[in-house]
Amino acid sequence: MTNICVAALQLALADDEEPNIEAVSGLVAEAAEQGAQIILPPELFAGPYFCKTEDEALFALAQPVGESRPVLAMQKLAKQYGVAIPASFFEQDGPHHYNSLAMIGPDGEIMGVYRKSHIPDGPGYEEKFYFRPGNTGFKVWDIFGTRIGVGICWDQWYPETARAMALMGAEILFYPTAIGSEPYDAEFDTSRMWRRAMQGHAVSNCMPIVASNRIGIEQGQAFYGHSFIANQWGDLIRQYGSDETGVLIASFDLAEARKHRAGMGFFRDRRPELYGRLVEDR
Repeated sequence: MTNICVAALQLALADDEEPNIEAVSGLVAEAAEQGAQIILPPELFAGPYFCKTEDEALFALAQPVGESRPVLAMQKLAKQYGVAIPASFFEQDGPHHYNSLAMIGPDGEIMGVYRKSHIPDGPGYEEKFYFRPGNTGFKVWDIFGTRIGVGICWDQWYPETARAMALMGAEILFYPTAIGSEPYDAEFDTSRMWRRAMQGHAVSNCMPIVASNRIGIEQGQAFYGHSFIANQWGDLIRQYGSDETGVLIASFDLAEARKHRAGMGFFRDRRPELYGRLVEDR
């Protein structure tokens, strides 16, 4: 297959898990009915973004992958519609907790789990209190005749993440996200930077990017949406602003992108022997 149809979901999320799963499920169904094959909900869509503050009671929200209610709901939908869904969830693994993603295939089965590699820690995004750094390494999955890579939110700021997945054979990159205002500076709007960073990944790896974010006000913190789908040149071919709810859908000719990727020579001209500094921890 050389053509693939992808979707990004954008919506506001409430305090309670059940209506959130129901709302996301409705958008998944809408995307599937419009022909989307891989459908991306936002990060941690089962509830409000709880990492704004440190509260040990919130560890009770975590579940093992096989018991996670948002994952189970997406498995049912994936099987019903024959679609793939990268489903973000708060994972408990024994005494450990991760910001994780279950890659669900069109048969409803879990193809694997990716655990977020880069964990932020700052005002409004105190994730290091809740999550261990991921121990899965970057992951790619073969689906619908292509190979996809998925990073989670803070991962998307790192060119190393995108390049690693590209070197693993990914042809499309997906980034579920929860990002918005910065509590320490109400005037600091990162929405343009956020998109530009990922557009750069699209350009430098010559492959499409799909990014899904939440919207709305949660305990005084505004999530700014701006979900988008970019092509292999980094052009925003589908995009939302800060308050739309719905589904973004785009189709790509992967053979065309593959041809451009080879022609640009970014992978031909790499000099790994010069990149040792990138893996030095200082």
